[in-house]
Amino acid sequence: MLKQVDFISTLHNRTKRDYRQRVLDHDKAECAVVACQWGEDYWDGERQFGYGGYRYDGRWRGMAEKLAQRYGLRAGDRILDVGCGKAYLLYELTQVVPGVEVVGFDLSEYGLTHAKEELSHRLVRGHASSLPFADNAFDLVISVITLHNLPCFDLERAIREIQRVGRGTNRYIAVESFRNEREKVNLLYWQLTCRSFYSPEEWAWWYRRCGYTGDYDFIFFE
Repeated sequence: MLKQVDFISTLHNRTKRDYRQRVLDHDKAECAVVACQWGEDYWDGERQFGYGGYRYDGRWRGMAEKLAQRYGLRAGDRILDVGCGKAYLLYELTQVVPGVEVVGFDLSEYGLTHAKEELSHRLVRGHASSLPFADNAFDLVISVITLHNLPCFDLERAIREIQRVGRGTNRYIAVESFRNEREKVNLLYWQLTCRSFYSPEEWAWWYRRCGYTGDYDFIFFE
């Protein structure tokens, strides 16, 4: 059953952001061109191109614990992360629930190449709009801060794919969104790769349209 949850806001709000300064300090359009290549600059280059150095520091452990509790994860369960990046959240899930089987899926060759070494054999490269997995293949499917990077035609296919490859209702999607004009402006200032700009109500419309039956979550730029 479609339900909004809040698993990621605590992690997101740990970082302080100067939204206007991001636009004033650099040619943001040029930075976005670089970021959308999903290469070294995006992950480990200067901050204006993306993460500014995305390294394992344990920050995803709390979220892994929330996911494990919410979905009753246990040894033997299969978990897919669509847009896994460097697979830090997946790694934390293997630590929180020993014995789970995880698969990471991402478009970025650099991200997967520099992912958590322990999971290097569990990572697959591809586009979220076409998942190379059988129907009902996973006990939990997650996608964290990824789907808003897709244009609407790919977004619809990706949501339907996430629904297809999961079993039951154990699915979780988190995206960037806005609840008012100030948050919308801040999102526009900060984002580099976003293609789908929607309010929570619009995202819920997309999920219903695509037959998605899992949980959904948002980060807001307050």
